Amino acid sequence: MTGRRPWVLLLAVLVLCAGAGPAQAAGYRYWSFWDRDGDRWAYATQGPATARPSDGDVQGFRFAVSENSGDAARPRGEARFAAICAATPEREGRKRVALVIDFGTRTDAPSADTPPPPRTACASVSPDATTADALAAVAKPLRYDANALLCAIGGYPRTGCGEQVSDTTAGKRQPATDSGPSLGLAAGGAAVALLAAAAVWQARRRRHV
Repeated sequence: MTGRRPWVLLLAVLVLCAGAGPAQAAGYRYWSFWDRDGDRWAYATQGPATARPSDGDVQGFRFAVSENSGDAARPRGEARFAAICAATPEREGRKRVALVIDFGTRTDAPSADTPPPPRTACASVSPDATTADALAAVAKPLRYDANALLCAIGGYPRTGCGEQVSDTTAGKRQPATDSGPSLGLAAGGAAVALLAAAAVWQARRRRHV
């Protein structure tokens, strides 16, 4: 069994180096839909075509790359109904819905598009209007696919609809810092140390054989 120890060390090196590589996973580039719940965003449980907000509700849309609802980026910016709808007076037989529309970052954008800045709008619509109706009242042109998936708000993006992308770190990369060595450098240093230890052990073993 003692003759196998260098191979055990080598296996540890390979596992360590494999774990130091960047994570790659499949994700999708799309408009996510959100409800404002108190002071936080909650991922909507139904689509904008069926959701029927009440007067005074705040809803949001965010364009980004994400793997699933738990990974989705939230809308940014002002999200208070009083601020968004301050200039839109109440009207009998109408309801007001505050919308936050976040076109995302350049990192998440399709290669041919540049995202507009985030904006808000107050839609004054009929009491039975859906979120899609409210969005159409303030953010045309909208674009949907054959399955009624929302593809574009305000004409953005110009093409594409929920397409799959391979790198879901888009829009989430953190800037490099000088606070210490990276994981890759640390893993490399550990690998060198393990190999050196294996070589020393093997040399000593041969001298005593």
